[in-house]
Amino acid sequence: MLYRKYRPLDFGQVVGQEHVVRTLQGALESGRVGQAYLFAGPRGTGKTTLARILAKAVNCAQYEKTRGTLAAQRVPLVKIPCNQCMQCQAVNIGNSLDLIEIDAASNRGIDEIRNLKESASVAAAGGGRKIFLVDEVHMLTKDAFNALLKILEEPPSHVIFILATTEPHKILPTVLSRVQRFDFKRLTVKEITEKLRTISKAEKIDIEDEGLYAIAASADGALRDAEVSLTKIRTVVPTGAISAQQVNHILGLIPSSYHPSFLGFLLNGDRQKAVAIVHQIHDAGLDLDHFAKEFLAYARKALISQINPSAVVAVEGAGVDKELAQFRSADQTKLIAIITAFTSARVQIKSSPIPQLPLELAIMQL
Repeated sequence: MLYRKYRPLDFGQVVGQEHVVRTLQGALESGRVGQAYLFAGPRGTGKTTLARILAKAVNCAQYEKTRGTLAAQRVPLVKIPCNQCMQCQAVNIGNSLDLIEIDAASNRGIDEIRNLKESASVAAAGGGRKIFLVDEVHMLTKDAFNALLKILEEPPSHVIFILATTEPHKILPTVLSRVQRFDFKRLTVKEITEKLRTISKAEKIDIEDEGLYAIAASADGALRDAEVSLTKIRTVVPTGAISAQQVNHILGLIPSSYHPSFLGFLLNGDRQKAVAIVHQIHDAGLDLDHFAKEFLAYARKALISQINPSAVVAVEGAGVDKELAQFRSADQTKLIAIITAFTSARVQIKSSPIPQLPLELAIMQL
């Protein structure tokens, strides 16, 4: 899998989470690494990856040599973790005794947390810090959370806890008050596209830029999902050039060419052609709910481009500026009406006996 092969091994390789990286590097430079962290954010945005990088850094042999002098001499952390010493390599290959990863989705009871507490009382095998990474921590039971709270209140000096979750609102406030929280953001389409382009070049995957953009847009901010999709595409088309059309077919995506045409028909009041597109998508076996979602995103970009074009370009890349130029003069009232109508229509698609009916009614109402 490409997402495993190209998983970042140091802070410099992490994409899209610069605010987290800077803070963690600052803690390492000052020698003030905390004992409990909460990494919160959507799936596939680098929470587990950064936890492993931090685990390597605190036990890295290079860090041990320079700790205490980094802040005074302002030595950059470009080589920490070094990924060369025994401690770093053990984490990379997954057999480190000082990094204990726990999946709270399947180990969510109080007994597992009691075992964690017993393990935390034992010194690290390498003589450094022992790191506990509790993934999907929001899945713990209430009793397990209370047991975890007691450990977080008085953690052993050699232990670091890193809690990762996609649903921080489910974590007890008493636990939140005892951890340093980092919120991971969804990656932009531009960031994901650039990363996919780098991987494609390294793997000699000949794929159109439009295809890479389609993969990035479908990932909903999750780089890992985009890398999995690229793996799937390479498996289906192992050799030769890969077109955007092939990408859409393999992943079941709605071709982006539908969106400008559909929006143009709606703005011009051409109901017949707009309905024809809905029928074309339905007859092709494509998901109308997915089409409605992507179209709403496209219509929103058209609206935002009238207010702040640079914001859209910053997120989507320079290509989108040309794509949306034709809609900058569109009536904002019409755009708002279109977005409102199709937002309501998308909600009704799942319960409608005829999937295309809500979209057809939205077109007629407009």
